[in-house]
Amino acid sequence: MLSSLQNPLALASRLLFAALFLPAGIAKLTGFAGTVGYISSVGLPMPTVAAAVAAVVEIVGSLALIVGFGTRFAALVLAFFTLVASFFFHAYWSVPADAQMVQQLLFFKNIAVVGGLLALTAFGAGAWSVDGQRSGR
Repeated sequence: MLSSLQNPLALASRLLFAALFLPAGIAKLTGFAGTVGYISSVGLPMPTVAAAVAAVVEIVGSLALIVGFGTRFAALVLAFFTLVASFFFHAYWSVPADAQMVQQLLFFKNIAVVGGLLALTAFGAGAWSVDGQRSGR
């Protein structure tokens, strides 16, 4: 029975990931100065470049997931991006004790997102995608 749900679940997975990353990418563009400031606050070099790269990764990656085009690559890039960002922006081990719980929760939420993106990388977009149509599934 669950195998009959493979394609609709793969589509739902792609859309739900896009629901996380697309608004974040758009917000980075519309609030670009704030994004640059936030990136600067954690000490990353070239914050303007980093903000632009982050916005492009989130927007282009989301659009790729929505239509299911280059899904495995897009999911892998988003997984790497999320993993790296987690260590810089949710470093719960280096914040005051009263802020640790929230940052730890956000860190491990991101780790779970990385896991889901790696599963999407491993198993692909499913038949209800551009990738699926191109492969004849």
